[in-house]
Amino acid sequence: MEIVKPASAGTLESSDIAIRIEPNEKKGLEIHLTSSVMQQFGKKIEGVIRDTLGELGVTDAYVDAVDKGALDCAVKARTAAAAFRAADSTDVEWRVKQ
Repeated sequence: MEIVKPASAGTLESSDIAIRIEPNEKKGLEIHLTSSVMQQFGKKIEGVIRDTLGELGVTDAYVDAVDKGALDCAVKARTAAAAFRAADSTDVEWRVKQ
């Protein structure tokens, strides 16, 4: 999946995360994370964002994430939604991963 334009998903409400994705001129994934629980869960949140983008085939993107205590499932959903919007794609394959 190629990121072609800036897009976002999520809110700044408690227990949510705001994800903004845009093309990265430098190539590769660059993630900037701000979180109220950065010390405890920062690496885990960044890992969920990286894994989700990897599953979608995104290799080049700049991601700005502002976390307000979101669960992993919310981080994954917001990241995927922002990526599909940024790729200008409607080819969503909904599935439950076991």
